[in-house]
Amino acid sequence: MSEGTPRVAIVTGAARGIGAATAQRLAADGFAVAVLDLEEAATKETVQAIEGAGGRALGVGADVSDAEQVQAAVERIAAELGAPVVLVNNAGVIRDNMLFKMTEVDWDLVMNVHLRGAFLMARAVQKYMVEATWGRVVNLSSTSALGNRGQANYSTAKAGLQGFTKTLAIELGKFGVTANAIAPGFIQTEMTKATADRMGVAFEDFIAYAAKEIPVQRVGQPEDIAHLVSFFVSEGAGFVSGQVVYAAGGPKA
Repeated sequence: MSEGTPRVAIVTGAARGIGAATAQRLAADGFAVAVLDLEEAATKETVQAIEGAGGRALGVGADVSDAEQVQAAVERIAAELGAPVVLVNNAGVIRDNMLFKMTEVDWDLVMNVHLRGAFLMARAVQKYMVEATWGRVVNLSSTSALGNRGQANYSTAKAGLQGFTKTLAIELGKFGVTANAIAPGFIQTEMTKATADRMGVAFEDFIAYAAKEIPVQRVGQPEDIAHLVSFFVSEGAGFVSGQVVYAAGGPKA
């Protein structure tokens, strides 16, 4: 990638947390970054951080589970930033509950954002990758894919993303496109804070307890995942595809 024509990356759910850290890392790596989230206004802080560091970014609002919004967003990105050849499917929500309490609405919402969203985004972006004969897809799974109490919807969606990733790797490999998944463990974000709040536990105590159960004796930070994304989308990772890496401070799976 030449200095004058940076490759374009899209990061979904990039207003905060892992998505924001990833968007900023990819911008530092030299990509022009589309910062996509449900509301365009929410992307302002991430965009400003990238531009303040000398990078190029575009804030885009779209519901990744809505096919028309996804198509419009990707077309806008292609027109204003350039053809996107990197896609990081990070957008996600949680609606945790035990199975007997879980509603169809909560099941459908989690499936739609994680699975349908990743599908719609990948379908819309793949043509640009195929035309460029180069592309990178990184899907955010989770250690919850291995099963987690109170997360039947989330666990199922995150496990599904692993199968989706492996299939993309098979279908798109001949076009110079790789697809990999990252399955984070406990990452200190607003989402994990919301879990602590729901459980009625102070976030500091929640973090301390989690750290004791992790071999490296600390919880993860969004930047830990951003570093791994940076590797997967690099030139040097061209022979790594269809893989799921558990970034959890210790062995999983």
